[in-house]
Amino acid sequence: MMAQESRSVWDGVFTESQSDRGKALYARECASCHGETLGGGESAPPLVGDGFLANWNGLTVGDLYDRIRVSMPQDDPGRLTRQQDADVLAYMLAFNQFPSGKTDLDTHSEVLKQIQIKPK
Repeated sequence: MMAQESRSVWDGVFTESQSDRGKALYARECASCHGETLGGGESAPPLVGDGFLANWNGLTVGDLYDRIRVSMPQDDPGRLTRQQDADVLAYMLAFNQFPSGKTDLDTHSEVLKQIQIKPK
């Protein structure tokens, strides 16, 4: 089944309040490896900027969501709920200066796989 329309991270796919929830979660669960400013660490890739976009360009928000869901946090993968994973992902998108919108990011991979990650 074809998607109705191609959406991207530029279409306001998360809300500001969701990003705010994600920010607190990120600080608690992710910053120790990925850094306070999402720049990455010794063994953790950057979650912001050109390095991040180079890794994920052409893939979907669903691909990124699934990666987070099954492999993070590294010390206890899958510990966070689907909602928490979506909130952290919303924060990552906001930090990358993608625009917020009127609805929260979904928690279902198949819906998120219809949203492309691409630079401007």
